[in-house]
Amino acid sequence: MQAVHEGGHILAARLSGAVVTNVALHPLRLSRTDVAESHSPLFVVWSGPVFGVAMPLLLWAVAAMFKLRGAFVVRFFAGFCLIANGLYLGIGSFDRVGDCEEILRFGSAVWQLWAFAIVTVPVGLFLWHGQSGHFGLGPQRRDVDSSVAYGTAVVCVALVVIGLVVGE
Repeated sequence: MQAVHEGGHILAARLSGAVVTNVALHPLRLSRTDVAESHSPLFVVWSGPVFGVAMPLLLWAVAAMFKLRGAFVVRFFAGFCLIANGLYLGIGSFDRVGDCEEILRFGSAVWQLWAFAIVTVPVGLFLWHGQSGHFGLGPQRRDVDSSVAYGTAVVCVALVVIGLVVGE
């Protein structure tokens, strides 16, 4: 989730002509992208949470369209990204945590962070609703597809290792 969120900041920085000086992706810390002299700082800072919800939704839409066996995992991930980014901005607005401080400093109103959260968190919960059976849980449980489980585990371990190596 943090990598996708930071990817939004990186993409926006590059699109706006800014230079990315550092990306911190350590899995045990709050991720961060440092940008030198952006001419569009509000665009860059909002692009993290916006890309952080849009890209996972797009990935899930593609996985669902092609009826991939692991589409439910991508749906779960998309829901997680919507919830995490929404809560980050919604709750973070009170203490001005991370991006929230910059979003407010560069001219957005606090209600915009709350509106983002009010939209994204319920949509994320909706994506999670009724999915427990795919994970072998609940009354509608199914057998867990071992190839999907192993593939998901490999991706998770790889992302943690990359975060530890690249992270600050």
